[in-house]
Amino acid sequence: MARARIGDDIGQAALATVRAVTADGGDAAASVDRSTLALAVRYSLQLLAERAPGGTLEVRVPPFAAVQCVEGPKHTRGTPPNVIETDASTWLALATGRLSWADARASGRVHASGQRAELDGLLPVV
Repeated sequence: MARARIGDDIGQAALATVRAVTADGGDAAASVDRSTLALAVRYSLQLLAERAPGGTLEVRVPPFAAVQCVEGPKHTRGTPPNVIETDASTWLALATGRLSWADARASGRVHASGQRAELDGLLPVV
């Protein structure tokens, strides 16, 4: 069953809280309560999936959420061939434009596998 869509009002409010806390370079996961952090992650992943619908790439931000996105061949069982995984703080920095995709990859803050495990051009989502 599909997860209910997060409303823009509460999703944007969670992201605003994260942005305010991380404006001076703070760590979102250490500075924001867990429910707000989870909401911000889920909402920003929802925006990514809406921007690039499809099932070729799975973006994981454990333990909060994962989405499939990007047009192309879809996997249906097992581990997908194209996976991006990162922590909540890194994802929110990427989603809000505080961290570039290239810098996240170069620093090892993002684990990406597969030929289509690429988010350059899709970020930031907010």
